[in-house]
Amino acid sequence: MPRPKVLYVTDLAYPARGRRYCDEDIYLTARLRETFDLALCHPVQAAELMDGFDTVVVRNSGPVIDYPEAYREFRERAAATGQRVYNPLTGKGDMAGKQYLVDLTAQGFPVIPTVDDLADLDRLPVVAEYVVKPKAGADSHGLEFVRREHLTRKEENVLIQPKIDFRYEVSFYFVDREFHYALNAPDPARRWELAMYEPDGADLKFAARFVEWNDLGYGIQRVDACRTRDGELLLVELEDLNPYLSLDRTSGETREKFVRAMARSVLGSLGED
Repeated sequence: MPRPKVLYVTDLAYPARGRRYCDEDIYLTARLRETFDLALCHPVQAAELMDGFDTVVVRNSGPVIDYPEAYREFRERAAATGQRVYNPLTGKGDMAGKQYLVDLTAQGFPVIPTVDDLADLDRLPVVAEYVVKPKAGADSHGLEFVRREHLTRKEENVLIQPKIDFRYEVSFYFVDREFHYALNAPDPARRWELAMYEPDGADLKFAARFVEWNDLGYGIQRVDACRTRDGELLLVELEDLNPYLSLDRTSGETREKFVRAMARSVLGSLGED
């Protein structure tokens, strides 16, 4: 039987702060070639090159705000031709922008309280300083800290959140709806100095709630949260487009299980109607 053909979308030169995305993709593609016939391409070329591949795997391709027209063309062409994409382009998290943080706040989910209109500022805790960031932002692009008294003008297409005094950030990594590992940043000032984290049952229930809400049939998701001084977990973001996995911070056994699960997941996605 012929092996499935995968177009693996990545930007090997993306200048991530404190991380080397390219190392992760070199490792993943080397392992996935055990199962698939695989070719790499830059995200701006994905739309024109994807014909003839069984699926397009979008990985460390950088924030789509860096190439909005190419991303729009990619999505439109994939929809028009029925091209399978992994993750599926139906994600409701960061894949669709940051509006979900506003919506989940209104629905009472445990997220950092978020509004997108100064008229709704009274729905947020009263703090000295707020975080203002673009709805289409990523990787802290456009993020500002603004004192409450300076929130006086109408901002378009931004989110407003209270600046949270948290103990640490923690990320939960899933393939399909199966939890694989968690990493945390013990020092809030060093977001990407990560260590293995052993979640308890309440932690896993918290993270799984957002994965279930997103309702992706297949794919890799990273649930980012912060632990408040009171011990509560609050969602920071649900990364469902191209989450960096920090596999170099995990054990060899964890990486092996993850790669095997990812290969099974991509294979499984090819059986979808």
